[in-house]
Amino acid sequence: MKTTLNLNDQVLRRAKGRAAREGITLTKFVEDALRARLAVARGGKPPFRLRLETVTGNRPPNVDISDRDALYDVIDRA
Repeated sequence: MKTTLNLNDQVLRRAKGRAAREGITLTKFVEDALRARLAVARGGKPPFRLRLETVTGNRPPNVDISDRDALYDVIDRA
């Protein structure tokens, strides 16, 4: 179905750029955005989004990774 929309120039530029980076048409991008927004409204809660936590350690490694046998010993113990 064809339709006409009046969009803010900046929003349209961002949408076109994002669609181009994702390798999809602007039509597909807008359809996906509408589906996502309608799904939230219908279900009452946003879709699940996995957030991975990054932890940085401050201990030196406990194995010399250039020693293959020592590395395999540590892996086998895990």
